[in-house]
Amino acid sequence: MVDLVLLGCGGNMPTPTRYLSSLFINYRGRKILIDCGEGTQISMKMKNCGFKNIDLILITHLHGDHFNGIIGLLSTIGNSSRTNDLTIVGPKGIIEYMSAVKVLVEYLPYKLNIIEDPRGTFSLMDEILKDIEISCIDLEHSTECIGYSLYFKRQAKFNKDKALENKVPTMLWQKLQSGKSITMDGIEYTPSMVLGDNRKGIKLSYITDTRPLFSIPEFIKGSDLFICEGMYGDDMDISKASKNCHMTFREAANLARLGNVKKLLLTHFSPSLDNPCNYITNATSVFENTIIGEDRLELNLKFED
Repeated sequence: MVDLVLLGCGGNMPTPTRYLSSLFINYRGRKILIDCGEGTQISMKMKNCGFKNIDLILITHLHGDHFNGIIGLLSTIGNSSRTNDLTIVGPKGIIEYMSAVKVLVEYLPYKLNIIEDPRGTFSLMDEILKDIEISCIDLEHSTECIGYSLYFKRQAKFNKDKALENKVPTMLWQKLQSGKSITMDGIEYTPSMVLGDNRKGIKLSYITDTRPLFSIPEFIKGSDLFICEGMYGDDMDISKASKNCHMTFREAANLARLGNVKKLLLTHFSPSLDNPCNYITNATSVFENTIIGEDRLELNLKFED
């Protein structure tokens, strides 16, 4: 199961009822942030997310409403006595930005690993994070901007008949099921000797601060949850959306429809959008399974049986 908290759903500037963009992901004890706008730490504290064990931060772009919370967050993580490395991924320019950040938080007790401008699909060399495939897409904004898709792979089901047929000692079954190959008495036993067919994982896609692109539906295709910006709820704001490289609710919903996703979560609302729920029909008339984000909204994504 993948646990999510939408820490902030505001765009451009914080308001009394909305912090800025950030999503918290908890998967098998590993914690991931996507973006880190102002208010991220406050929402994390309110939801008891924990600071010490954040393993990965994915930054979509370097505008302040997605990035300015990182200075305080890194300092708080350091004060939690963390010593193991922290990986930060972001667009072109993030190495330069992080060099400036490290001047302000110079004495961190852990190492920062910065990955700039990732291409295609990759995984991190970690016992659990290696089971998450991270894919990237270039978006259309006023600065370099990345969309992310995370695929949480699911281990194939244990097949007892196959294990017996391959004469695998029972003492090795559990370790092989976890994905480790073992050599015993000169014989190599591999996970494929005890596992059945692959099972469907969970796909989460996160697209923000962009105009709709023809490449997005294929990128988000089949997502269990598609989190997308809805800067403007009113269809009459299409000219603003086009000018500022953002989207309306209807445009986001159309991407969800074309991508055949299961659920759409709208976020990144304009400060002028007092009550996004007033415009939800602009989205649901195109893609019915749409929900409106709010600060500290919790969601759980479960593996299918």
